[in-house]
Amino acid sequence: MTGKARSFGREAAHQILAGGSAGLVEICLMHPLDVVKTRLFGFYKGILPPILAETPKRAVKFFTFEQYKKLLGNVSLSPALTFAVAGLGSGLTEAVVVNPFEVVKVSLQANRDAFTEQPSTFAKARQIIQTNGLGLQGLNKGLSATLGRHGVFNMVYFGFYFNVKNIVPVSKDPTLEFLRKFGIGLASGTIASVINIPFDVAKSRIQGPQPVPGEIKYRTCFKTMATVYKEEGFLALYKGLVPKIMRLGPGGAVMLLVYEYASRWLQENW
Repeated sequence: MTGKARSFGREAAHQILAGGSAGLVEICLMHPLDVVKTRLFGFYKGILPPILAETPKRAVKFFTFEQYKKLLGNVSLSPALTFAVAGLGSGLTEAVVVNPFEVVKVSLQANRDAFTEQPSTFAKARQIIQTNGLGLQGLNKGLSATLGRHGVFNMVYFGFYFNVKNIVPVSKDPTLEFLRKFGIGLASGTIASVINIPFDVAKSRIQGPQPVPGEIKYRTCFKTMATVYKEEGFLALYKGLVPKIMRLGPGGAVMLLVYEYASRWLQENW
């Protein structure tokens, strides 16, 4: 292995481990809010599946952000724009990776039968593929909305955080510095949630059960948004905003802080 390849491998390992750690800590701290939102019993009931799904997802988020940022260093973009574009690229990549898992998850959640009658995740995925294939009516249903949801979120999330962090003066006091970063991270997650939630609503409508069985009412992202707006009003595009902000505001701050501190520790010790 060449020195360059070894250097990239170490860098990638640092980014993936730090991103995975950020996801793991964020899930452990914020999972109870998901439990409240989905009305399950027991604050940590069902925490293992989110850990197994979200930890690699967050690793992908941060790793791809760093790689896109590095690639954009060769393009004549301002530093401020680089963060936003790298975030957009990260979100689009993340969406392609996670969308099939989201389709299976939403399909399982839509099953109102007793928990003992629910198929396993793999059985449900196999069922979706056998019935509708791998395309936009099957395992990749709602891909356009997922691309919008993750692309917009990461663009605002990373763009706001790193740009504002570079503007707000660094504090020499460790506690104040921690609070500075947490506050900016909280604002990043909150603003990103407010901006991207219409895509989230569209994704839920497309991937979830259709109003009339056998008829597909919600097909594409922007057409679904237009239908929801026309039939239910503007506020319908912001359904679920409060629990989402409660989850992704502080959760977004936790992820960024854990990622930064974990990255620094890995660089100093490995």
